[in-house]
Amino acid sequence: MAGVNGWEFILLIVLAVVILGPERLPEYAAKLGRLVRQARAMAEGAKGQLREQMGPEFDDIDWRQYDPRQYDPRRIVREALMDPTPFEPETSAAAAGAAAAASTPGSGPVSRDPSLPTPFDDDAT
Repeated sequence: MAGVNGWEFILLIVLAVVILGPERLPEYAAKLGRLVRQARAMAEGAKGQLREQMGPEFDDIDWRQYDPRQYDPRRIVREALMDPTPFEPETSAAAAGAAAAASTPGSGPVSRDPSLPTPFDDDAT
């Protein structure tokens, strides 16, 4: 339930009783109930409208792929780093052009010797 465990929920109820007072709490609880019912009705209406507009294709949609909870950045990075697919090989013309650009001083990317330590700039951090 939105990341709220049992003790936090009890604490929220106690805070609501203290802040709102026992005389106004039933009124606000009823308003919250109406709001939840309206939101549910709006969601069902939107779902029905989408089903009506899409027709039979609506049933073929995999709704799990649109679940935002599956987009955990740590999992995405881990899967990208563990992906066994190699990089696409360069064509011979592209490799020759990259070699020519690297041989000219001051132009193109500079290749780095992997045996040397990684350069570190104190001013950049």
